[in-house]
Amino acid sequence: MTKTSRRSLFRPLKAKKYLGMVIATTTLIISSTGSAVKATLEDSPKTIVDEVWQIVHNEFVDQEFNRVNWLQKRQELLNKNYTSNEQAYQAIRESLKELGDPYTRFLDPRKFEELTSQTSGELSGIGIRLTIQESTSEITVVEPLADSPAAQAGIKPGDKILSINGKPTSLMSLDQASEEIRGEVGTQVSLKIARSGNSTFDVTLTRSQIELPSVNYSIGKDGPTKVGYIKLDEFSSHAAEQMQEAIEDLDQQKVSGYVLDLRGNPGGLLFASVEIARMWLEEGAIVSTKDRKGSDQKFFANGKALTDLPLVILVDRYSASASEILAGALKENNRATIVGTRTYGKGTVQSVHSLSDGSGLAVTIAQYYPPSGMDINFQGIAPDIEVDLTTEQQMAFNVNPALFGTAADPQYLKAIQVLKNLSLGQVEQPVNSAIIR
Repeated sequence: MTKTSRRSLFRPLKAKKYLGMVIATTTLIISSTGSAVKATLEDSPKTIVDEVWQIVHNEFVDQEFNRVNWLQKRQELLNKNYTSNEQAYQAIRESLKELGDPYTRFLDPRKFEELTSQTSGELSGIGIRLTIQESTSEITVVEPLADSPAAQAGIKPGDKILSINGKPTSLMSLDQASEEIRGEVGTQVSLKIARSGNSTFDVTLTRSQIELPSVNYSIGKDGPTKVGYIKLDEFSSHAAEQMQEAIEDLDQQKVSGYVLDLRGNPGGLLFASVEIARMWLEEGAIVSTKDRKGSDQKFFANGKALTDLPLVILVDRYSASASEILAGALKENNRATIVGTRTYGKGTVQSVHSLSDGSGLAVTIAQYYPPSGMDINFQGIAPDIEVDLTTEQQMAFNVNPALFGTAADPQYLKAIQVLKNLSLGQVEQPVNSAIIR
């Protein structure tokens, strides 16, 4: 038997950097299909092929496998000769495409390693955010993360990284520079830094396990009104605790309402979305899931909301999966006003398995529904108040994400207006569309 690591995953295929998942352990049952097939499994590439087949056979949400004869597919796959793992990987990918589900997908060892370094909201490194200056193509520090090796070494925003372990960065992409910096906990990385107004200097840092921030928050003021602005980037394993800290801190600072920004949030951990919903919602249904056998699992508020202050949620076409769970629950329970554009529309659940050679498989295992029971797959959630961005505005945010939640952000300004109206007891009627220029 082959053991796999399984994680419940909520996110679209094309999304942001970090993934959040629930980790559990399951055991694959290798079915008996004859001695000839068993013999083929002694070949390592065929072992991976059969592991994938078994997981899909046992878990895929569509028991008809998109009208593919899945038993026959196993015979076809195992009757082939694979001279390398890459050939087996290609055969796996081609077979999965026949299922007609873009979220059931194979991850080679490198991709799976990248994914698993992010699933818990942690990674091994020095805790530094980088960008490339458009004018000079220089690798530049955006900021060191709090309490990270980079912060402890005194690295500052704006520092230029000239070389990594003696390798010049002048021709490196951002991904290549990040790859050079990452490494195992306890190992060292040497950087040559250029700082404005000073000569260059070298620094050697010891890599450690870094907790990635999923939540950033601040206070916005509109006259005497203090608004707590919370940007949630990912539903990672640390997202709920970070959200609790943000709400409690902003509550102590006597904000009069909240703007929760889920724009660009691709989803992540199911239980993180449920826990966060419970921080805003005192009672009511949150989400239900239905697997291939029709079994329902339902999640409800638990009477432990952290605040009852007015709430506006910002969403866009990239708000997906767990973001849609949270937005749908708070909208349908009349707890929040949704501002922005229609969300992505991903109503399915994936589990992610590690395979015996270090590769991985994501397979769709269930569908989920907001409290109303509406199927949002490919439909998304419509905002209460639609506010779109112009192409020029969207480009400005892509170049400078720091503009989110500022006076240059039309959707945020609309959220502030809605909060002010709510504090005055005025309810704004939903509108079909508004492009703010």
